[in-house]
This record gives sequence, C-alpha cells and structure tokens, in this order.
Amino acid sequence: MLDIADELNRWMEQGRTFAVATVVATNGSAPRQPGAALAVDSDGTAIGSVSGGCVEGAVYELCQEALQTGRPVLERFGYSDEDAFAVGLTCGGIIDILITPVRASAPADGGGAAGDVVDSNAATLASALAAAASGEAAAVARIIDGPAELLGRALLVRPDGSHTGSLGGHPALDRTAVEETRALLDAGRTTTLEIGADGSQCGRPVVLLVESSVPAPRMIVFGAIDFASALVKVGKFLGYHVTVCDARPVFATRTRFPDADEIVVDWPHRYLDSQQLDSRAVLCVLTHDAKFDIPLLERALKLPVAYVGAMGSRRTHLDRQQRLRDVGLTELELNRLRSPIGLDLGARTPEETALSIAAEIVANRRGGTGAPLTGAHTPIHRETSRPVGRIGEVA
Repeated sequence: MLDIADELNRWMEQGRTFAVATVVATNGSAPRQPGAALAVDSDGTAIGSVSGGCVEGAVYELCQEALQTGRPVLERFGYSDEDAFAVGLTCGGIIDILITPVRASAPADGGGAAGDVVDSNAATLASALAAAASGEAAAVARIIDGPAELLGRALLVRPDGSHTGSLGGHPALDRTAVEETRALLDAGRTTTLEIGADGSQCGRPVVLLVESSVPAPRMIVFGAIDFASALVKVGKFLGYHVTVCDARPVFATRTRFPDADEIVVDWPHRYLDSQQLDSRAVLCVLTHDAKFDIPLLERALKLPVAYVGAMGSRRTHLDRQQRLRDVGLTELELNRLRSPIGLDLGARTPEETALSIAAEIVANRRGGTGAPLTGAHTPIHRETSRPVGRIGEVA
C-alpha cells in the first residue's frame, strides 16, 4: 500500500472513499512482492498494480464490492490448470491479496460503534499514507489472518516507538506488535510476522503484514562528467535520492544536472566525511583522477554501504588498487570495490554505460548473477525482504 502512498494520500486529502488491495503473501513465481497495491475509488478510478496484469480485473471488482459492503476480504489467486483463461497467475505463482475499504470521512449519521472502528482504522491508514508521502520513516502493521473481526485492522509505528491505532483484541497484542514492527522498521523491511492473539509467542496466531516506509536510499555520484548526467537520470528512475559531487564549480552546475536532487561543490572525500550513510547507499566514483579517487575510496570502502564502484580501464584499476594498498586498505576492503564499474553490456555511450552501472547495482542488491535468463536455471523472482522507500522499491 505504501508504494502508492503519494496518490492515496492525495485521495485522503480530497475526502475520496476507496478500497485498497495489497499483496500480503506470495508463493512461487509472482510478479509483485508483498506491499504492492492497487486502489479503486468510489468513481471507479484505479491506480497501482498487484500482479502486472494477470488478476487486475478480478481485484478491481473485489475492490468495488468492498466499497459496497464496507468489509475487508482476503482473497487468494493462483494458476488454473483446468482453464488457462481463468482468473489466475499464468506464471504459476500464488498471491494472497487483502482488500480494505477506506472511508476518508465519517458518515453523516455519525456511524455508531462499527462506524467508529472503521473510522479509527481509516485514520490510522491516513496517518501512514501521510508519513510515507512526506518521506518520514514509519511502518504500518495490518492483520491479514486471524479472527475475522480483526481482519484489516491497522497499527502505525514510528522509529521512536510511538504508535497510532490499534489491532483490537487483547491489549498485549498491540504492545508486542509495536515492538516487532519497530524492529522491522529499523531494518527497513516489509514482511509478514506471526504472533499470538494475546500478544504472546504461542496460542491462537495472528498474522501481520508489516510495510516499512523509509526515506529514499542515497546515490552519490562523484565526478560531474557526461557519464554522470546519464547515471543521475537512471538513479532517479530507480528511486534514489541522487547527489552529484565535484570539486570543480564550472562542471557541477544545475544546468548540467537538472535531474539531481543535490549538487555539491566540494572535494569528494571531504563531502563523504560529512555524510551519515546507511546500508542502502550506493557510491559511484566517476572522477577518474587519482587525486580525487584515492582519498575518496580510502574512506568509502570502509563504510557499511551497499555498493562502491569506480570508473576506469583495467590498467587504471590495477594502479588504483596498488595505491589503495599503499594507504593501508586490506584485501577484504579492496574486494568490495566494483571496478571497472558496471556489467559487461558492451556499453559505449554515456546512456549505455549508465545502464550497465545501474544493472550491476540492482544485481548486487537483489542477488542477481547478471547472466542472461535465456537458458539459465536461476529463479527469476528471488525471495527478498525488501525495504520500501520513496523509490518504487529500492533499497
């Protein structure tokens, strides 16, 4: 749901009533991962996707039904061997989808007890959407399996442990859910977890989908060259917060990099020293100059970031490695360096080179091999617990 938070937050602000269908579990090959969502408002407008097209029509109808009944529903979709044209996933996977109606405002008659529950849940979801849309770190936990009367109930948890909403049921359920959800938020993970309905680790189980929304991951491109301009565009496309850093003010300009979130004129190593980076950050060193590269990489390769790549020929790479050994880097640290940067696509132009770098970043993040899928026996969709940010899905 949080992957379409920007649009849904606007719907909430406009007072629109809608139903949101969220992928809560997958089995086998499935095109979308838990957290992916499709929403339909009372006028029939639809946004988002849960399957890449396989079951969108059926889910659209379920959303319309939920708008009429006002009740959440959990539905399973899978491939039909008997009828290949039946509603299902032709890729052979199975997905479970939770459809939740969301009323943006209270009914004119005041609702009553049941209406108060619905309104409270809608308010919690509204807070979650607003937090995600504004780039705040927050996680929303929703019941996807358990007592029927609790299905779809939501709890919003922030990094400091404060929370909004309630899952209902036993008072200890909220306390345990907050603790578990906060831990998942710290790791930036979207996944399911099972706890007892009474808040313990035993007894009647309740299954929660926890969606974490964290600020967009950082991509820092060092070196304001033509290749950097193309890489900035690809980085933005992948959902990164992209910074361009170069010590030369004549090159590091908004005119040359209109798509960058930030343009910094500073020595690369000095700028890197000033930053607090998490484990999702990627550093792309395109400076191709030892006086910039060496002090920068000396620091970068000691940081717990996701990716460090450096541009240059194989001769440049060997020379760079020796210089880094001379300043004290270990072989373990040197092995983290992706150089020459990118996958072998035969790239020549800045755009093609940017694509090869981005492909290596994605493969590194997702555990891909970079090999062609044709003739391979590796899984197309790997099981990952993905962080959700203002990215589509990086992290």
